[in-house]
Order: sequence, then C-alpha cells, then structure tokens
Amino acid sequence: METLSRYTGLVHPDKYLYFFVGTVLEKNHWQTTITWDIGAVLFYVFYFRKVLVTQVYKTILTVAGVCFLVFSIIYIIVNNDIFFTEFYDSIVLAGAFVIILCSSLYFIEILKSDKLLYFYKDLNFYISVTIFLWWIVVTPLTFYDVYFVYEIGSSYRDEDYAILRRTIYLLANLFMYGMFTFALIYCRPRKKEIANCK
Repeated sequence: METLSRYTGLVHPDKYLYFFVGTVLEKNHWQTTITWDIGAVLFYVFYFRKVLVTQVYKTILTVAGVCFLVFSIIYIIVNNDIFFTEFYDSIVLAGAFVIILCSSLYFIEILKSDKLLYFYKDLNFYISVTIFLWWIVVTPLTFYDVYFVYEIGSSYRDEDYAILRRTIYLLANLFMYGMFTFALIYCRPRKKEIANCK
C-alpha cells in the first residue's frame, strides 16, 4: 500500500498522471485513512486476538475493534467533505486508543502468567512493545496536521513541518522495522527446540 501511495509523485503537469492534477485524487489522504488509520488498527486487533489466551481480553478486543470500525465509517460519512484533503484526527486518536488497549491487555496477560519468566524470548512481546512505542510517538503528529492540509488547486503547504513530519516518520519506522527484524532473528525457533517438538 505504501508503494501504491507513491502515485502522488507522478501527479504533475509534465508526468504520467497529469490528469489527476486539480482533482480529489491528486493527494493520497483517502488511501492513508483507509489503509493505515483504519486497516492497520483492525489488523492489530486481529493479531492480538490470535495472541491473547484469556477469552475476556479477546472479547474486549473484538468489541473495541467493531466499535472502532463503526465509529470510523460513521465519522467519514458525516465528515465526507475532508476525505480527500485531510487526515481524520478523531480516527487516528481512536485507533491509538485501540492499539494501546491491545498492547496493554497483552502486557497484563504476561504479568498474570508464567510467560513473565521468559518474556524476552517471546516474539509477541517485542511486537507489542514496538507497536506501543511507535503509536505513542506518531500519534501526536495528528494535532499538527493542520499544517499538512491539502487544498485542491493549491500547492502550498508548510515545508518545514512536512520535513519534520517526514523525519519523525522515518525514524519511527526505522525503529519499528529494526525491532521487528531483531525480534524475528532473536526469537526464531532453535533447532534443538524444533527437534524436541517432533
């Protein structure tokens, strides 16, 4: 999805997608809202439902995920005039709440079980910590997205904020994918453990 969202680089009078200039599809706010602001949150709800063992926690996540999806759809319908030009602050904040809930329930479950003795070998622990920290760092940028608003036909935006935002996202993503890589290598099944499972 990130690769597809790069189509905006080709929307220019002298490039391939010149016919999008001046239309609502000139920018990709709509795609980001659907895939990252809503889709990523729902994916993590699905993921943590598979990871959690306690049925009450799974039910809480299901309810939170459904409420988030219904809220997002209603909010987009009610505020459809900004769907193509701005990010939805309320959806991003609600998504952050759901992600923090997912991670928190996982941490509580670890504290209540014997997993606490070997949490540092658990891939899900690293994923939970990473997602929790990434969302905590990136969510405050939502409050400053007024400097990133796109108006059809106008190419002005606050370039200093755009550079700062891009830098924060770059560093946050490097941290996230670096941690995922570390966790996948460090927590890989050992040959002896695989042999014992047969």
